[in-house]
Amino acid sequence: MIHCAVITGDIVDSTALSAARLDTVFQELSGATREIALWSNAPAYLSRRGGDGWQMALIQPDHALRAAIFLQAILRRMDQDIETRMAIATGSGQLAEGDSPDLNAAHGDVFTRSGRLLPEIKKPFLMDWADAPAKATALRLMDYIAQGWTAAQARAVAEALSPVKPTRQQIATNLGISRQAVNQALWSAGYLFIEDALAKLNSDTT
Repeated sequence: MIHCAVITGDIVDSTALSAARLDTVFQELSGATREIALWSNAPAYLSRRGGDGWQMALIQPDHALRAAIFLQAILRRMDQDIETRMAIATGSGQLAEGDSPDLNAAHGDVFTRSGRLLPEIKKPFLMDWADAPAKATALRLMDYIAQGWTAAQARAVAEALSPVKPTRQQIATNLGISRQAVNQALWSAGYLFIEDALAKLNSDTT
């Protein structure tokens, strides 16, 4: 058994997307998972569940809240109308053996609680946390902020959310825009408030 964070999700209104577009969404989620794993050199795994569902396991659970906001940014930078619901839980679970375990074969309390919470998330909400009231409250507010992002704002936020803390100039270079445009995008996206909340909640376990 390992201690981890599990995020169970599905793509909102996936029937409006073509099969090719939905596959692209999952390619973006896979790329985001690899990036999240680099944040602390701790494994992160993603498995697709059915047509539009997915599940992620983070061996570094302290990054779960940041990862959830990052995933919303990754999808909204594709198209601001693409959204995913996410149910987060932390606790003990058992992964299948192998370098890239299939989470559909995983089991344990943390997988159960995350999976059971997902269908309880109803519009207009997109994200919830099963076992940490303070983080669940913060997530509700971040959820509201993220749902208002434009694609341009989401692109800037996705670049800025790395715990490595890239400079505004680095973000500008990566996006091919000016540093002033980065500052404007992050400010209008509420990034400063999100980042401050993430820092304060990083060690919270309630």
